[in-house]
Amino acid sequence: MAEAVPEPGAEPGAVPGAERGAQPGAEQAHEQARQVLDRSGDPIRVLLVDDQEMVRDGLGALLCTASDIELVGEAGDGVRAIRLARELRPDVVVMDIRMPGMDGLTATGAIIDAAGEDGPRVLILTTFDLDEYVYEALARGASGFLLKDAPARDLINAVRVIAAGQALLAPSVTRRLIADVARRRRAGNLRPEAVSALTARELDVLRQVARGLSNAEIADELVLSEQTIKTHVGRILAKLELRDRTQAVVFAYEHGLAGGTDQPE
Repeated sequence: MAEAVPEPGAEPGAVPGAERGAQPGAEQAHEQARQVLDRSGDPIRVLLVDDQEMVRDGLGALLCTASDIELVGEAGDGVRAIRLARELRPDVVVMDIRMPGMDGLTATGAIIDAAGEDGPRVLILTTFDLDEYVYEALARGASGFLLKDAPARDLINAVRVIAAGQALLAPSVTRRLIADVARRRRAGNLRPEAVSALTARELDVLRQVARGLSNAEIADELVLSEQTIKTHVGRILAKLELRDRTQAVVFAYEHGLAGGTDQPE
């Protein structure tokens, strides 16, 4: 089961920690909750993508129970998802992986490549044990994933966290997923020149991001101000040409910067 993603004000899901274990710290929870609550009054526009109509009906009905979420469209395959994402301009795309025709992995990459920084955030729904391509979806720009067997309310809260610009990963499995696939990466996928472009301090910050720490927690760890950490994170993402913290975690694991026993070889 995925770790629950609580209501704003409680402890939302987060990238996994190394020495810290699966649960995020209190500062990180409050920081993410504040960003969720700081959204404008506009509803979060969601595009739902799944090849099973019954699943779409159930998930759609669930999303519509939230007053701050608007279901703007549904798609049963990747091709239609790309078209609707372009036409409807949703804030969040809830994306299944395994679909006939174009799968969710290809569709995720196409949607994000086409829209760029101003495009929708993609939340992957997965069964994890069967979906080996979740890692690739994260690497292509998805902002996180949620297990399909998670409690129903987790989906609503996951959409809120993703829409607020935060990375959301299932803490109990994400570290295992990223570490396992990173071990089997091809050397050609690495970008050592990008790592060399980071300063020593930026590398320190990136390692802490890979542990799942918030800006406030990294500031405490490195004895710096939170604003300084925020600036470093922004520079890291810009230098590495990454969209968000989720991709930074993937990058750190791929390049052996995550630390801990699960560090890729």
